[in-house]
Amino acid sequence: QAVETPFVKDLSVVFLYFSGGASHIETFDPMMDAAPEIRSQTGEVATTIPGVSFGGTFPRLARHAQEMSVVRSFHHRNTDHVKAHVEVLTGGMDPTGQRKTGFSMGSLYARLAGTNSPRTGLPVYSLLTTPEIDPQYRQELTRVRRGSWAGSLGSPYSPFEPGSKSAIVDNMTLNLPQDRFADRRRLLSSLDSWKRRHDQIASVGGSSKFNDQAVDLLLGSASTALDISLESPALVRRYDTSHIPVGFKKFKPSPLGKQMLMARRLCEAGCRFVTVHSPGWDMHADKNNPGMVTGMEMLGRTADQAVSTFLEDVADRGLSRKILLILSGDFGRTPRVNKNGGRDHWARLSTLAFAGGDLRMGEVVGKAARNGGEPQSFPVSLSQFRATVTQSLIDVGQFRVNSSVPRELASLVENQVPITQLMP
Repeated sequence: QAVETPFVKDLSVVFLYFSGGASHIETFDPMMDAAPEIRSQTGEVATTIPGVSFGGTFPRLARHAQEMSVVRSFHHRNTDHVKAHVEVLTGGMDPTGQRKTGFSMGSLYARLAGTNSPRTGLPVYSLLTTPEIDPQYRQELTRVRRGSWAGSLGSPYSPFEPGSKSAIVDNMTLNLPQDRFADRRRLLSSLDSWKRRHDQIASVGGSSKFNDQAVDLLLGSASTALDISLESPALVRRYDTSHIPVGFKKFKPSPLGKQMLMARRLCEAGCRFVTVHSPGWDMHADKNNPGMVTGMEMLGRTADQAVSTFLEDVADRGLSRKILLILSGDFGRTPRVNKNGGRDHWARLSTLAFAGGDLRMGEVVGKAARNGGEPQSFPVSLSQFRATVTQSLIDVGQFRVNSSVPRELASLVENQVPITQLMP
């Protein structure tokens, strides 16, 4: 069942998660005035914001810079992949990263807003992954699932993962011929009529609404949200990144473009928090991972195409203020390139960018120190990141008036400080 919540904004979040830890330098802060061993190994490209450049594999995103805001002072302290996934995906609610406290930001939203869309019945929290064949990518898939946990909230607030073998996916599949399903729906209608005649409980009035949502999940718009073949072939081609092979020991066609298209379709169908898993950003230049140049030519170019197309598509549909895109990962990379041309784990600066929603765009928040290793100004914490996301989705004033959630959950909405430079 879904519930109506007056404090929930008509807005969705798509969190593109750069699993493995994307370099803050080769993405949104190339630092070309720094020493050669610090500056972006892929060069830079000028953006539409005067004096601001992005990494050299982001030429299309650079043209969308006015529609984005980047944070160059985002930081935390956890450089262990397993723990950092948990810490970032919970927005700092579990600072140990050991799943001792807290829950993912998507699970928090599902607890506050209700697990399913009131309009379609679709789960409001989704995790978009794909099967992985590269050993490193498989590890990262395990980690992002671990970090997307519901914690003490309970399994009903876990993410819906299309393509997995979970019960929730099986329940969205029609396993009966449509004529038999129609017979069962008629039976359900008859039982509902009987209830209306004989049951005086007020909640029965909502029974048919919930039944319609279940039917819609099986036959209607909610299930077709997962079918990108319903899009125009021209748009699918614009998104399609499969011409770029991704991996290190084993390669497959990049699925990121189609994941971003599915994320948009899920948002339109009522999903409100979609995490898109993009693995492979752990660019050490070692026996398991590529170096910075090779890795960014592969994953940076892929993200540039997929994200730019997403922004253009969302704008064409008039949804730019209805969908907030977040770009981040488990941590950043060392400011100095190692002897093999890679960068190692570093959390004192990390990648963070936003596009759309009701945040202020065209902003550059904070500045890195000259060594590229820590914030010089306006440091942004994980709790500020979480507050920015939560307050984008929840009207805090309405929440105070209308919410009946326990105080420990309410405090995660009411008593948090967001990234003030981005708030409307």
